[in-house]
Amino acid sequence: MKNAFLVMLFFGAVLIVLGLAVAAAVGAAGGKESKPLPNKKIVQVAVIVKDAEETAKKWADLLGVEVPKAVVSEPATTAGTMYRGKPTEGRVKMVFFKLENLSLELLEPVGGPSVWREVLEEKGECIHHIAFEVKGMDEHIRNIEKKGMPLTQRGRWTEGSGGCYAYFDSEEELGVILELLENY
Repeated sequence: MKNAFLVMLFFGAVLIVLGLAVAAAVGAAGGKESKPLPNKKIVQVAVIVKDAEETAKKWADLLGVEVPKAVVSEPATTAGTMYRGKPTEGRVKMVFFKLENLSLELLEPVGGPSVWREVLEEKGECIHHIAFEVKGMDEHIRNIEKKGMPLTQRGRWTEGSGGCYAYFDSEEELGVILELLENY
C-alpha cells in the first residue's frame, strides 16, 4: 500500500511538471519567430541520483521488475560531448526502465563537468529532465533557443541508432530541463 502511494505521488508530481512544461513548450514564442515541437509525446523522464545501481534496485522492487543493467556513456572523444559550449569529459551512468508509456531514466554523473553533475550538486537527487523525440536536431535546437532557452549540453551515443541528445536551460521557463532526442 505504501509503495503504491509513493508511485502515485511520484507520477502525480511528474504529470504536473510535465503538463506545465508541455503547455509552455508549445505556447507562444514571446514575439520571436520559432516553431513548436512537432511531437507532443514525452518519451522519457529522468531522475538524477547519487548511485544509479542502488536506486535502480529500489525502483525494480517497487515496479516488480528485474533490475536493468547500468551503462556508462561514451567518452567525449567518441560522444562529442559539449557542455556550455566546450568539450567535456563529463559522463553519466544510466539505468533505463522501459515502462508502458515512456522510459524512466536514472542518471549518475561520473567524470568531469556536465549538466548532470551541475544539477546533482545544486539540487541533489531530483527530476532532471523530460525528453521529446525529434527529427532534424539542429533545426529544433535553433527553434528552442529562439524561445529563450539556450543549449547547455549536447552529444551523441554510438551504440545502436547513432542518435544524439540536446539539453536546454529551460528551468525558468518550464520548471524542468528540456531534452530533445533524435534516433532514440
